Amino acid sequence: MKVGIIGGGGIVGSSAGFALQLGGIVHEIVIVDANPDLADGQALDMLHGTAAIADQSIHAGGYECLADADLICITAGLRRKPDESRLALINRNVVLFRSILGEIKAKGHRADATILVVSNPVDILTYLAEKELGLPQGRVIGLGTLLDTLRFRSLLAMRLKAPATQLQAMILGEHGDSMVPVWSSASVAGLPLEKYPGFTPKLGDEVFQRAKTSGAEMIKKKTGAGFAVGVSIAEVIHAIALDAKRVLPVSTVQAGCYGLRDVAISVPTVVGRAGAEHTLEIELWPKELQGLKRSAAVLQETLGQVL
Repeated sequence: MKVGIIGGGGIVGSSAGFALQLGGIVHEIVIVDANPDLADGQALDMLHGTAAIADQSIHAGGYECLADADLICITAGLRRKPDESRLALINRNVVLFRSILGEIKAKGHRADATILVVSNPVDILTYLAEKELGLPQGRVIGLGTLLDTLRFRSLLAMRLKAPATQLQAMILGEHGDSMVPVWSSASVAGLPLEKYPGFTPKLGDEVFQRAKTSGAEMIKKKTGAGFAVGVSIAEVIHAIALDAKRVLPVSTVQAGCYGLRDVAISVPTVVGRAGAEHTLEIELWPKELQGLKRSAAVLQETLGQVL
């Protein structure tokens, strides 16, 4: 699989490239950035490590190098300021994102390519990419609440002193202030989370609030998230490369799941070689379903204002 990373010179894009390099599954990685020297430097730094990891082609290039890419990951964007809502970025990022989509269209892309949108506000930009690129259904995916979900699981595991890989819990909805924690199906090693030793609703709420505000915490402490978002991006790309059929909370334009339509939002989604192959409408508690619909309404209101 050949993957192009637009914005690959930045923290998020370079972290994604490094995670893909360590995975050893993607055979070619192209780093594209508005700063060509930075793109070349990041690619060269990764290339220096290939002899110890896997036989991969890693190089910098322009949009013309993406014409035959299997997957194009867009990470370019302006950074969120501390205490700034992700949705507040929209007016600053839509113009930039439209110019990126224009370059992709102008230089050409495979008819069966997958576009993975990471730039924020991810749900709004995923909707925009879906409408402007004209790719088949399921070929435009937003990272959505996958990063929030990984943060949620890891922080819960830390508080409960449980193995993070055995903790199952999802966050759905907007990648932003209206995201929804799904407690109804949360578990540890198959055991209901609500009955797991040490878990209390108060602890759960504290963990969710920290997961929800982790983006701002990362900006305050280290200028922004990098490693975890890189891992999240690699998880989606590897699921596609390996046709893994993994169920992931990623953002796609909905066509009826939970009654949601014409909005990009995260719901449980089967991800495989064809991209977002289908969604799963698992049973939710009434308050969770209400929260998901409220999250969709927030996004639709914003779409109506800016697109």
